[in-house]
Amino acid sequence: MQDKPNKSNNVNIEESIGVEDNTNKAIEQEKKKIAKKGTSTIAKAKSTRKSSKSQEKIEPKDVITLDIDKTVDGTENEKDNKAVASKTKATRKTTSKSSTKTTKSVATKTTTRSRKNKSTTSSSKKSESSKDKTKVIAKDSLQVKTEQIKNKFDNVAKQVDKTDLTNFNTYLFHKGNNYESYNILGSHVKTENKHKGVQFATWAPNAMEVYVVGDFNEFEVRDEYKLEKITENGLWNGFFTRAKQGDKYKYCIVGQDGQMGEYKADPYAICTELRPGNASIIYEPENYKWNDKSWVDKRNKANVLEQPLNIYEMHLGSWKTNNEGGFLTYEEISEELPGYLKEMGYTHVEIMPLVEHPLDASWGYQGTGYYSPTSRYGKLEGLKILVDKLHEANIGVIMDWAPGHFCKDAHGLYKFDGSATYEYQEEWRAENKGWGTCNFDLGRCEVKSYLISNALYWFREFHVDGLRVDAVSSILYLDYSRKQGEWVPNKYGGNGSLEAIEFLKELNAAVFAEYPTALMIAEESTSWPNVTKPPVHDGLGFNLKWNMGWMNDTLEYIEIDPKYRKDNHRNITFAMMYNYAENYVLPLSHDEVVHGKKSLVEKMWGDEWNKFAGLRTFIGYMMGHPGKKLLFMGNEFAQRIEWREYESLQWNLINELEIHKQTQLFFKDLNHLYLNNKAFWELDHDYKGFNWIEADNSEQSVLIFARRSRNDDDTLIFIINFTSTVYYDYQIGVPFLGTYEELFNTDDSKYGGSGQVMGTELVAEKEGFQNQPYSLKIKVPPMATLILKIKEIENEKEFDELKIDE
Repeated sequence: MQDKPNKSNNVNIEESIGVEDNTNKAIEQEKKKIAKKGTSTIAKAKSTRKSSKSQEKIEPKDVITLDIDKTVDGTENEKDNKAVASKTKATRKTTSKSSTKTTKSVATKTTTRSRKNKSTTSSSKKSESSKDKTKVIAKDSLQVKTEQIKNKFDNVAKQVDKTDLTNFNTYLFHKGNNYESYNILGSHVKTENKHKGVQFATWAPNAMEVYVVGDFNEFEVRDEYKLEKITENGLWNGFFTRAKQGDKYKYCIVGQDGQMGEYKADPYAICTELRPGNASIIYEPENYKWNDKSWVDKRNKANVLEQPLNIYEMHLGSWKTNNEGGFLTYEEISEELPGYLKEMGYTHVEIMPLVEHPLDASWGYQGTGYYSPTSRYGKLEGLKILVDKLHEANIGVIMDWAPGHFCKDAHGLYKFDGSATYEYQEEWRAENKGWGTCNFDLGRCEVKSYLISNALYWFREFHVDGLRVDAVSSILYLDYSRKQGEWVPNKYGGNGSLEAIEFLKELNAAVFAEYPTALMIAEESTSWPNVTKPPVHDGLGFNLKWNMGWMNDTLEYIEIDPKYRKDNHRNITFAMMYNYAENYVLPLSHDEVVHGKKSLVEKMWGDEWNKFAGLRTFIGYMMGHPGKKLLFMGNEFAQRIEWREYESLQWNLINELEIHKQTQLFFKDLNHLYLNNKAFWELDHDYKGFNWIEADNSEQSVLIFARRSRNDDDTLIFIINFTSTVYYDYQIGVPFLGTYEELFNTDDSKYGGSGQVMGTELVAEKEGFQNQPYSLKIKVPPMATLILKIKEIENEKEFDELKIDE
């Protein structure tokens, strides 16, 4: 049978939706129709009342109910209409006979109302009680009605084919407001007119012709596989019965110059062949049964800013490899990763981009298939299994996502229809000089539909808990990586991209509207204001931002010889000056252990002992500092070499060298300490959660601060010594009178330290020090972080009585 394009859903956009004026006219016409129906109904009602005063009044709500039923359930409405018609005829026949009876009835009702009014006046207290009961009944009735309407709409929604290209969803797509655009574009296996086939739809606004080529036609351009243009703004559609599940395909697009460009992969494909192949694959996902309801319920009740957030950042392809050095599958990773993260005490995993990408060395940040989970690790169902098992282990899942730019590979988004399509029209804006990629045109409506739909796609289809939005600075600034004269200011004369600002606001608003407790994390490296404030307060709408300033200052500090650290003390304290300007994450990411920057342990100053001691000290300081936490894989056991995306981490070090096993134990114990103590995280973004005790001791390079929760009993005192000197009888100020215990010491011998621990309870004295009302004398271990916890708070009277007894 010869394949033909599907014409059943063809729409002339100019006539119906493509032009805003026509749309407004259509809406006005529809309003007039509805108004006319309403007028007709009211006229009939008036006529009936005129012929007989006895007929009951027709309330406006009756008309509205019929209209709602008409839109919700056509079958029920048909029955209702017949019933109404029948009732109307019967009413007309009995009108004249019932006139007298009705008059008496009205009089009776009037008398009854009068009696009721008298009764109400004489029993006001009973009336108030009755009103309360009535309110409860009304509320319950409203809830029941609401549930009934919801169920009707749900039933109708189940019957609607979301892949149908309708006037409404194509209109929303061209307006930038279709946040489910992946349902109508791409390839979809479906049945039309009792014939099973595949619907193809793509957006190519400047194309003269579009063909689909694939396994079903030997990848040859044939007229019978030509798509039809169905909207004025460039949507193309076709239905073909020879195409089937599993077939590879691409689009052949004829540009305005009449030339056929290189075959293009489908931007909306959900499955792609493994590189070096790059064809899209027709794929109908299996019905996956999720087992993460308890996790989702718990997540949906959480206040993300007041919860522990300790993120393990990872690259799936190089965390571990198989025996041949190749990639593990999603399923294989799911057998090991959840258990490891739970044992190590992490709360979330952040996975570097999983969109399909041609080059391994891009780590996924330069994609071609934004809806297609990379086939390097298997099918999309495998990814669902991985996320599901992580949730079962109470591990949240964050995915890196790069909506700023895409790679220039000829089969991808680059000049999709032969001209600038997904990228900016102006060449200087389209070109991303820093990475040699193309910038998305974030002001173009169809691109917004593409990207915001994609963000929600990962939440809806793969149950991710958050997105870390990559390279936000490159999105925001017109002059990013550009010299003077290489960019044009915005209409206000500034360097901010107005379209990008609005896009980010719309993105976050759309995500939070559907997933209020989602994590939307911005990797933004400048001082752009209000990144984590809502749009109503002129913010971008994220709820967390990477603190790149903290990262740069502190990593510079730890490489300095301790004897010179006193001159750079500001590096380790300055972040608190702006800590409450945003909701921060403290990141030690993949970017800091590549390209000659050295691994984290190798950044540390000194010999072998000092490097590992410095690592423990620095991480202890980081965990105590306000802000959520992120650490890149391999650092938890002090990998020696930089990260390489083409090979596994150096897991062998844990078994071969004791210090690496001890370091892994250190991270495990500290992570669990973090989880179990609210002072670490409950007030991260509230100034009440932190106070300096000693911030200015640059001579000894010692810091002292307190972390608090809403309960004073949770208070922790951090003492950090960034030199290799031990201090005895070192006096520190403390906020409470009572006893303190040594909760954690990074110099403990079990972690590879020198063993300078105290091991005894500490009793506060009634001697004020360092602007605190009381003080302690302690031993400060070398190159270490010491954490004290209040064990018992005593008031001064009880303390004095205790002293007398002694």
